[in-house]
Amino acid sequence: MTAANPWGDFTEDPRRPDTARLRASDRDRDVVLGVLTEGYAEGRITKQEYDERAGAAAAAKTLGQLPGLILDLVPLTVRAPEEDLQALAVQRWQAARQHALTWLLVPSLVSWTIWLANGWSRGAGFDPGFAWPAFLTLWTGLRLVRVLTNKQEIVLAERRRLERRRRKALGG
Repeated sequence: MTAANPWGDFTEDPRRPDTARLRASDRDRDVVLGVLTEGYAEGRITKQEYDERAGAAAAAKTLGQLPGLILDLVPLTVRAPEEDLQALAVQRWQAARQHALTWLLVPSLVSWTIWLANGWSRGAGFDPGFAWPAFLTLWTGLRLVRVLTNKQEIVLAERRRLERRRRKALGG
């Protein structure tokens, strides 16, 4: 086990959102305890902090509960392997895709609902008037299309950003 970079010692990487909800094994808890022991031996945490964190590690049920116990003792992504950088870049694109979809649906649905309600409230029957929500839907829809069609460029740009950040953190 490498306390400086313990992430590869876990059964599954607990930093990843798709594995964070998995049940933690005894091996996973031992990895955390090893990092805590080394941190205590080096004087980076007190005995009280060690006891509290060790108790939390022993009680942890999922992998997602473990990284928070050691994040101030080891780097989160500074020395991530190349495939981790690619996975993080793809996660960034997925988040951008989700954000673009949310910003298409929520404002569009709200504005179309207001437009429809306003059309019915003008008196007898439905008089929709000018369909102004179409502009908002078109604008936010174009952003979603841009994110969906530029996946490779977005992932590549994010990977370059992560690599620059890693080089800077390593002092080079």
